[in-house]
Amino acid sequence: MGFIQPRLLRRRLLATTKGKTMATINTNYNKVASAYVFSEIGKRVKAFIEKNPGVEIMRLGIGNTTEALTPTVVEGLMEGVKKLADTKTYTGYGDEQGDSRLRKELAAFYENRGISFEPEEIFISDGAKPDSANISSIFGSDNIVAVTDPVYPVYSDSNVIAGKKVVYMECKEENGFAPTLPKEKADLIFICSPNNPIGTVLTKKQLKAFVDYAKKEKAVIIFDAAYAEYISDKNLPRSIYEIPGAKSCAVEINSFSKLAGFTGVRLGWTVVPMDLVVEGEEKGKVNSLWNRRQTTMFNGASNIVQEGGLAVLSKKGQKECKKMVGYYMNNAKIIKRGISKMGLKAFGGENAPYIWLKVPGNMSSWEFFDKLLKEAQVVGTPGTAFGQGGEGYFRLSAFGHKENIEEAVKSIQKNLKL
Repeated sequence: MGFIQPRLLRRRLLATTKGKTMATINTNYNKVASAYVFSEIGKRVKAFIEKNPGVEIMRLGIGNTTEALTPTVVEGLMEGVKKLADTKTYTGYGDEQGDSRLRKELAAFYENRGISFEPEEIFISDGAKPDSANISSIFGSDNIVAVTDPVYPVYSDSNVIAGKKVVYMECKEENGFAPTLPKEKADLIFICSPNNPIGTVLTKKQLKAFVDYAKKEKAVIIFDAAYAEYISDKNLPRSIYEIPGAKSCAVEINSFSKLAGFTGVRLGWTVVPMDLVVEGEEKGKVNSLWNRRQTTMFNGASNIVQEGGLAVLSKKGQKECKKMVGYYMNNAKIIKRGISKMGLKAFGGENAPYIWLKVPGNMSSWEFFDKLLKEAQVVGTPGTAFGQGGEGYFRLSAFGHKENIEEAVKSIQKNLKL
């Protein structure tokens, strides 16, 4: 092949790009519709307030913590600020994988539960949600992704946006909302336990079925344990790694958001075991890829916030945070007890801060949303916000001040006409 004149080469390039003169978008974003549900909630609430000025709206749909950070945690954060205020202790960029002290403390956190990890298997991040969205990027673009239905939207949406094929595992009332195993071969399986939005927890036997499936099909489980600290039943697993063999087929994502009220502070972690293997690769490869991803696209969690994380994991910090978790779980009891007395059927709320309410009669989730807002001035989340499998259900959240929770429940009991 001879030398091609620059002018001729330009003509050939123009010919191959004829009709394409501008940048284009990732059209996969057009396939994601869940954000519409939450904007619709805001729209309906705004319209109601405009028609009923002065009416107080009580919100039981929020998935955001409301109580102040505990004293020990605040002291840890302040210590981080003080270090940055002195040139002798100032630090700039830290390790993208996270502060080595925090990684060691998290390894000890697992060790206390009989699970052994090296600090190098734990990666600190700015939260479980971004890690849940980003983890798929280290796996093949042709991997088939299985998510539950109902589903926490980030699992499905992030993979749809990435162009991956997504299949759904049904979570039905008749089987206690435990997801069914994928009906077709899946390569990545997203599981959240305790479940958001349903509020139920998978048993060791149920989790073992997924581990067995993953090992047989050479699949990888992405296990979201962000609400693990809300589990009070000692017979229920708080980590996928309580299941024998899970280190070879599972990644675990966790967060300080609900454990310590860090929803606005932002800190989480992801465990990628060295034992995790995928098709055609040796042990440690997946770990190295996640390390590569983080060092390429992430500059590490805030130095200040990581000091706060260390305070959370101290004995005093864990005691205080456990009390905070107990506060929210008491709210969950108030909600579930209150609506159950009315004859409404509710799930969850015992080992998780969410209550999954079955919509009464033949109403749709949105019809019940409007009814609850109009009659009781209470806002929740229609089940359809979490997929087609959520139709006919409604999520109520225990995050809120106790007095507000009690007021909302009283309003429902007094004003909701069934």
